[in-house]
Amino acid sequence: MGRRIVVVGAGAAGMMAAYAAAHDGNSVKIIERNEKCGKKIYITGKGRCNLTNNCDIQDFFEHVVSNPRFLYSSVYGFTIEQTMKLFSDELGLKIKTERGNRVFPASDKSSDVINSLVKGLKLKGVEVVFNKRADRLIINNGEVKGIACGNKIYEADAVIIATGGLSYPSTGSTGDGFTLAKSAGHSVTPTYPALVSLTAKEKWVKELMGLSLRNVSVSFYDGDKKVYTDFGEMLFTHFGVSGPVVLTASSYLAKRIRNGGITMHIDCKPALDADGLTKRILRDFEMQKNCYFANSLDKLLPRKLIPVIVKLSGIRYDKPVNSVSVQERKRLAGCIKDLRLTITGTGDYNEAVITGGGINVKEINPSTLESKLVKNLYFAGEVIDVDAVTGGYNLQIAWSTGYTAGSSV
Repeated sequence: MGRRIVVVGAGAAGMMAAYAAAHDGNSVKIIERNEKCGKKIYITGKGRCNLTNNCDIQDFFEHVVSNPRFLYSSVYGFTIEQTMKLFSDELGLKIKTERGNRVFPASDKSSDVINSLVKGLKLKGVEVVFNKRADRLIINNGEVKGIACGNKIYEADAVIIATGGLSYPSTGSTGDGFTLAKSAGHSVTPTYPALVSLTAKEKWVKELMGLSLRNVSVSFYDGDKKVYTDFGEMLFTHFGVSGPVVLTASSYLAKRIRNGGITMHIDCKPALDADGLTKRILRDFEMQKNCYFANSLDKLLPRKLIPVIVKLSGIRYDKPVNSVSVQERKRLAGCIKDLRLTITGTGDYNEAVITGGGINVKEINPSTLESKLVKNLYFAGEVIDVDAVTGGYNLQIAWSTGYTAGSSV
């Protein structure tokens, strides 16, 4: 006779956990506070759903920011290859691999990922109860016996909590899993928005709002210590910076930012060293001898960036280029090679891709994802203190931990 399994949350980890648990006659029920499954999946990958990254497994762990060792059992137990095979062969989803080994549905529609999972759940007989918020665990003698949704009790032989974290609260991620875990005696490490924009002190960033810089090098310093560096694309916002390299950096910086002292250094022309850039500036000046300084940088910099660089260089905007001194040219090159920002904070959970922090991994069995404190209580996905950078890695964590928890029950 099968067991009664209740999964709390119909997101990526929850659906995968339910799918894996629905074997050998088990009766599986998902409790979902929203009106449909996978609400957060809809918006991942800008609506395309970057469902995993087809990289080498060691490379995968290098992209995990928090507690990669804890994930060894889960990811080796349900690998990237197995994830792709499950979606393509078992669930019938056509997938493709793009630049950076990022895997997407062939249709570029995140809804197809959700629909394939929902179809799989139906075929396995999983019942989904919508518009119900799990607000209390039923625990007797150190063993979970079910979940309460108001006055409604759902009895269970095992409960899997896969409620997500705090990011994108409009999708239902409001920290319910943390509350449930604490009620069972678990500790939750400090949480914070991760994969999120950064705010800056400098007021001139507002002038650059919407400007995207490609092929730039960025470095972040905590005092004198370089803590992160990257190359790629970034974006200026009304309050600071965002874009791929910034989102990734935010996961490494979030804990440090709260202590202050973080500076961002942007090399707008990483292909040229300082001397090479100075020579390039001189050539441009020679070709525009009769121009004012502010009008001579069109070939070197994006138009929107020019007024800011002019201001920071300290060179008078209406100074004839043939009057710009050697020292001023060097100072200009220095501004372009090392455009600095003082980082003051991050965006909030409304725009954070994931949540940093979560249920303490020391209190969870990494091989089964069962609680070490309460028998037959399991955890999966973002509710655990594990997270990675962008590129499909976080969804793979959801699939692997979900499958491991579901298989373990």
